[in-house]
Amino acid sequence: QDELKFSMGPANETTVTEFILEGFPGLDRRLQLFLSVILLFMYLTTVTGNATIIFLVRVDHRLQTPMYFFISNLAFLEIWFTSSTSIKLFAILSSDQKTISLSSCFAQSYFYFALGCTEFILLVVMSFDRCVAICQPLHYAATMEPQLCLCLVVAAWAISFTLLSYCLLLLSQLSFCGPNRIPHFLCDNSPLFKLSCSDTSLLWKIDTVFISCVVLGSLGLTLAFYICILFCILQLPAASGRKKKAFTTCSSHLITLSIVYGSCIALYVCPSTDVSLKTNRIVALLNTVLYPFLNPFIYSLRNKAVILALNKSIASTITKL
Repeated sequence: QDELKFSMGPANETTVTEFILEGFPGLDRRLQLFLSVILLFMYLTTVTGNATIIFLVRVDHRLQTPMYFFISNLAFLEIWFTSSTSIKLFAILSSDQKTISLSSCFAQSYFYFALGCTEFILLVVMSFDRCVAICQPLHYAATMEPQLCLCLVVAAWAISFTLLSYCLLLLSQLSFCGPNRIPHFLCDNSPLFKLSCSDTSLLWKIDTVFISCVVLGSLGLTLAFYICILFCILQLPAASGRKKKAFTTCSSHLITLSIVYGSCIALYVCPSTDVSLKTNRIVALLNTVLYPFLNPFIYSLRNKAVILALNKSIASTITKL
């Protein structure tokens, strides 16, 4: 049984110094071990796939285009995003290490939301890039200059981490007097607010408004760009190979986008009080494990240019050996 840790704060107030992430307590121990193996496989595949994309974009000049520049940044982000939750979840499932310190819990919450916000902005930037490439191919090189691409990426990271640092500051001011059990596998904001013995009404409002604006705003812009792409595709000749390729690419992108946006809307924008905590944890797995796992394959590893670059790199390595 997990040991509860508290300390005596000012005026003899009992303060929580450690949280317990319950994970999936209803699952059989053997099933948890089985899931930990699957999680480890998906995590290693996600990290390896994204690291491969970053490496290929760096070494192959044919992939040094705006599209792959954005994809490599998304790959870098996905490595950190999935690491912020999957490593702790693996520890919970495999060795039952459920405790997490107060500072580590706040740090996980900060990086989870900051990286998530950065990803939503990058998805908008990537959809804009594809819109320009398909709808205005003759102006693509002039529009998507390297300086603009770099500014867009830096802005995405800077805006997200700056805005979320304010939320982290407010979160760190909360006091926790017990209980200290979080019914989740990560330090999500909502259960932290519920456990706090401080007034969290302002934080609830800031959290709801901010997440709703980020998710729905980025979704609206992304869909607007893809609608423009769809209209442009429909105007291409029916026998055009470019038309078929664009349709295939956009449809696969929209499938992955439906996973991440659908799960985030269900969890944070329109949370239902009738949905069980177990269901919420399963939905959270979609955007913390499944979506990062699919991204390398959807955006890059099935692309002919990436496959050629990968084969060339492997052949070069074999030759050197």
